[in-house]
Amino acid sequence: MKRLVAVTSCPTGIAHTYMAAEALERAARERGVAIKVETQGSVGVENALTEEEIRAADAVIVAADAKVDLSRFEGKAILETSTGEAIRDPAGVIDRALAAAQSAAPEAREATRADQAPRSPDLTEQVAAIRSERRATAAGWYRHLMTGVSYLIPFVVAGGILIALSFVFGIEAFKNEGTLAAHLMTIGGSGAFGLMVPILAGFIAYSIADRPGLAPGMIGGFLAGHVGAGFLGGILAGFLAGYLTAWLNRAIRLPRTLEGLKPVLILPVLATGVVGLLMIYVIGNPVAAISEGLKNWLTGLSQGSALVLGMVLGAMMAFDMGGPVNKAAYTFAVGLLGDGIYGPQAAVMAAGMTPPLGIALATALAPRKFTPEEREAGKAAAVLGLSFITEGAIPFAAADPFRVIPSIMVGSAVAGGLSMAFGCTLRAPHGGIFVLPIPNVVGNLGLYVLAIAAGTVVTALLLNAVKPTRG
Repeated sequence: MKRLVAVTSCPTGIAHTYMAAEALERAARERGVAIKVETQGSVGVENALTEEEIRAADAVIVAADAKVDLSRFEGKAILETSTGEAIRDPAGVIDRALAAAQSAAPEAREATRADQAPRSPDLTEQVAAIRSERRATAAGWYRHLMTGVSYLIPFVVAGGILIALSFVFGIEAFKNEGTLAAHLMTIGGSGAFGLMVPILAGFIAYSIADRPGLAPGMIGGFLAGHVGAGFLGGILAGFLAGYLTAWLNRAIRLPRTLEGLKPVLILPVLATGVVGLLMIYVIGNPVAAISEGLKNWLTGLSQGSALVLGMVLGAMMAFDMGGPVNKAAYTFAVGLLGDGIYGPQAAVMAAGMTPPLGIALATALAPRKFTPEEREAGKAAAVLGLSFITEGAIPFAAADPFRVIPSIMVGSAVAGGLSMAFGCTLRAPHGGIFVLPIPNVVGNLGLYVLAIAAGTVVTALLLNAVKPTRG
């Protein structure tokens, strides 16, 4: 029996991580392949792989959208892919891993040397190789950003909820020094939100250059906040620190006895100095101007423009249900919270809740259009939707993408657009329905609930309109 080991990890570590693991395990069973999947989720590593299991494996699957340490898999055939691919096509991922194991086997390499004469790749193969390299590069950029986001989210959620709790005592109660509201605002605002940009930048750099990039990235992120460059400046600082540190690591050659100085002394000092000076003298002011311009534009949006922005953010949230486009919209909205702009966050959460809620309603309104398994899954989707976990729609989208995805995108666009047009605001970055009862957290609460309900109903009606009745 062939043996595989796998690691799954997504930026939030909530849904995609475990759905990818379950899909791989199911596909492996169908093919008679033994597999053990380690999940690196929001609660840490679960079902950890042992050294013996790794040694016995024919190949390793790394289905991850955030950085995963590959050093323990040295010498093994490794297939790297995304959690989304593992969820959509787990059988294909298993087959590609087995093929990688076969091509990496010593006997296969010897046979290739003996039976095939060296040849130059033709034009088609060259083009395919270039496209593959470009895809890998793009995935690398996204993975580095999502690694930063994955470490950022706990700070955002903890800080946002604590700030929201401070509003229980009144929208400006935190201004009274020494009160519980003031202390909650200090913990959530100055503490958690104050660390938000440095954490994002630091772990983007860490994803690129490993530990030597962490200090330059975090310090660059801190300086981005200091000069007013904000979230955009933090992202730039993270990538700059990461790639600069990685380049210095390759460029600087020292005697073996002095190599130990590079990661703890030479690289952090040089990279931090260069990144810091660039943020202060070159990058900071232009990015701060861009950030201020964006803030002013968002603040001055007319009702029509707000509707369009909300619809775009809403459609993005539903497009890939927790994937790159979804995370781009969420990250955009979260970045604005620190600038005191709360409308986009309201639109993003409303639009993220709508897909699973709309599907759950669709299964209840027209049960004959769904299988018994889908009707049962609809109940779970309702709970996930209320909790702002958009991934609850994925099983339905995977089974019928051409009907489900357009339907949920339209519903989410309606929810997001109405939220922005109604002037709804949200001061908490997560929590779904559970943060709505907290006083002063949601602006225009009644209209906000109406926006979510409208998006849910539109999703359900559209889905049932295009889905055929089962026999």
